[in-house]
Amino acid sequence: MTGSARRREIDRFLVRAGWKGAAVEPLAADASFRRYLRVRRGPETAVLMDAPPDREPIEPYAAIARHLLSLGFGAPRIEAEDRAAGLLLMEDLGDDTFTRLLARGEDETALYELAVDTLIALHRLPAATAVPPGLPSYSDDLLMAEADHLIDWYLPAIGLGVDADRRSAYRACWREAFARARAVPETLVLRDFHVDNLMRLHGREGLAACGLVDFQDAVAGPASYDFVSLVEDARRDVLPSLVSALKDRYLAAFPDLDPEDFERSCAVLGAQRHCKVIGIFTRLSRRDGKDEYLHHILRVWRLLEAAVKHPALHPIRDWLDETIPAAARAVPGPRAAA
Repeated sequence: MTGSARRREIDRFLVRAGWKGAAVEPLAADASFRRYLRVRRGPETAVLMDAPPDREPIEPYAAIARHLLSLGFGAPRIEAEDRAAGLLLMEDLGDDTFTRLLARGEDETALYELAVDTLIALHRLPAATAVPPGLPSYSDDLLMAEADHLIDWYLPAIGLGVDADRRSAYRACWREAFARARAVPETLVLRDFHVDNLMRLHGREGLAACGLVDFQDAVAGPASYDFVSLVEDARRDVLPSLVSALKDRYLAAFPDLDPEDFERSCAVLGAQRHCKVIGIFTRLSRRDGKDEYLHHILRVWRLLEAAVKHPALHPIRDWLDETIPAAARAVPGPRAAA
C-alpha cells in the first residue's frame, strides 16, 4: 500500500473512532515494523499504532494492555481498533520515558526502584491471575530460536560461520542451561521490560505512576526474565552497585525464593537475551537498514561475557571462546549499498 493510500485509511479509521479532522504527527519509530503517531484535537491527544497486519498484528498488544489494566497496572487504555487494517488508537501516556527522565538527570535509583516494585507487584499475583488464558509459553523451543539469532545473523556479518556439528553443540549447551533457568516461579513475562518502555505518568501515585508499553510479545515464563531485561540493558550501562541493590530489593519481597536459583536463572536468561539481541541488532542493520542499533553491540557483548561466567553457563562460555574469539567480537559493518 502506498503512503497516500495508508494515510487515507488512517483518516477513515480516525473518523470512525470519533477523531475526524484531528492532526496527526510522527511520534516514534520502532525496532519492528510498527510506527506510532500522535493524534491531536485541541487539548486532547491519543496515540495511533500503525502496524502492517501481515507482519505485526495488533491483537496481542490490545489484549495484553486490557489485561494489565484489569490488574491495576499502567498500560494505555485502548480507544479503538481495526484489526484488519492494523490500526490501534490508545491513550497517550505522554513523553516521559524513563530513558528521557534519566537523560534529564532524574533520580536513577528512584526510577529503577519503581520499575522493580512494579515487577514485584505483578509477580506477587498467582500465576493463574497474572497470566491471561491462552498466552503462549516461553518454551525452550522459543528461547532456542531467539538464541539462534547470534549464529544466524551475527556470525555471517563478521565473516564467521558454523558447521552443523558446531550448531548442534551450541544448541545442546543451551538446552541444558534452559532447564536450570526454570527453578523460579512462572508468571507473565512482558519481555521488553527496560527503561525505553517504561514511563512516569503524571498525576498518578505509587505503582500507578509506572506506565508500561511495548508488551505485545508477552509470554508465560520465568519471573527472572523481566528483571534481568531491566538491569542488563542493551542500551545503557547500569552500575553494579545499583543492580545489586535492586536484586536485594526484589529478593526481599519473595523470602521463599532461593537466591541461588534466582541468580542462576538471571544468568541463563540474561545470556540468552544477550545472544538474541546481538543477533537482532545485526539483523536490523543487514535486513532492514536500521544501523542505529549497531553501536550497542559491544555493550551487549560485555554483558554476555559477564553472564557466562556463572558456572551454569561454562559450556556456553567455552563454545563462544572457541567459535568467536574475543578479537572477533566486533561491531558488524552496515549493510552494503545495493
